Amino acid sequence: MGTWDIHPFDNDTAADFANDLDDADTLERVALIRTVLMRAAHGKDYLEVPEAEEAVAAAALVAAQCSDTEPGNIPYGPEEPIPTLPADLRLVAVEALDRVLADESELSELWEESEGGGAWKRSIGRLRQALDPALQTQRDALFGV
Repeated sequence: MGTWDIHPFDNDTAADFANDLDDADTLERVALIRTVLMRAAHGKDYLEVPEAEEAVAAAALVAAQCSDTEPGNIPYGPEEPIPTLPADLRLVAVEALDRVLADESELSELWEESEGGGAWKRSIGRLRQALDPALQTQRDALFGV
């Protein structure tokens, strides 16, 4: 796993995804983000590391638009502008992040085994909070987070 920190683009796979977005035509960027999120959110198989890392990165781009953060301000993220993303991607991004954190996720398993697992999980929680603050608050109350 070529990972150097806990943030969404702090791994080789997500950095490559950022490069793919930069290389794509402006309108294709939305389709790339949607494809990555849908694959993670609605896949039936075990979620492998590369798909999970791309999903976290894509969710971070959706969350950035919820908080008016420019993608260029996301370390190692895409440098080219991301068009305004459709509102429905917020829910798909939440579903993708939930799947990344689930038992059937290789990335979650690897972080569970690492020293930084708790910090990584909190960073995913912050992304989720930006995407759906009301839902995250309810979930935190239920699980005592």
